[in-house]
Amino acid sequence: MAEHYAFGPGERILQKTPAGFDVSVWEFFLPFLTGSTLVVLPDGLHRDPVEVAEAIVRHSVTTVHFVPSMLAAFAAEPRAAACTTLRRIIASGEALTTALARTVREALPATGLHNLYGPTEAAIDVTAWEAADEPGGSVPIGRPVHNTGTYVLDAGLRPVPDGVTGELYLSGPQLARGYLGRPALTADRFVAHPFGPPGERLYRTGDLVRRRADGALVYVGRTDGQIKLRGLRVELGEIEAVVAEHPQVAAAAVVLREDTPGPCSPATSSPPRADRPTPGRSPDASPGSPTTWCPPP
Repeated sequence: MAEHYAFGPGERILQKTPAGFDVSVWEFFLPFLTGSTLVVLPDGLHRDPVEVAEAIVRHSVTTVHFVPSMLAAFAAEPRAAACTTLRRIIASGEALTTALARTVREALPATGLHNLYGPTEAAIDVTAWEAADEPGGSVPIGRPVHNTGTYVLDAGLRPVPDGVTGELYLSGPQLARGYLGRPALTADRFVAHPFGPPGERLYRTGDLVRRRADGALVYVGRTDGQIKLRGLRVELGEIEAVVAEHPQVAAAAVVLREDTPGPCSPATSSPPRADRPTPGRSPDASPGSPTTWCPPP
């Protein structure tokens, strides 16, 4: 990353990501490795686009990272247009839409917008792409970075042609060794490299992608029920399992829904058990009708 973006003494990097999120690693250490200036945003202010914009202006920040949902809030803030010292905005953690990329370019036309992708299991970022006037609904996640292999494979671990959707597998020395105390999950996600030397492994991301003719990868979706909500992984199946344990629930289904434009939230729909009435439920409700619950954003 330091080599690709040519960081140096003239750069000022804003550290605003909570330390429990993997992006904070390069925010903290990249300035020390490159001689750039580290600007630390006070705890909790990363949620406020006005405070973020004020910090960028006050400290002449040149590089900042956003999860796309927060980037949308920042780009909609009038004060963002004053952040003219920004040389680059780095986005990762969620899919970056072409509509949002256009909004950012309109607000800050001289600032580069870079879409990065990478799971924690592969030491953060493994592909990169500078957003331009992209066709379609989402900005590509890009091409592999230094020392990283990306493979688009079918269920039999065979490469699929360009333009065909397959699962993304990663290789390289940055792969994690596995999940602590979870050998079954490790065996499922870290598999033998079918094209590499003996002992080399691939990480199975669970992400569906297709490779364009120019080599750029485009994110399509997931092979399972995992979603990204405000940059955090959410396993819908785990929520369903917990809800289904309630004695008054016969079954549960969890989906990501957006009732009004803005942040999405997981919504649980659960038909009650016929033999156990739900307290407080309307007597006019049919016995098999589901109860839907949405948490606050």
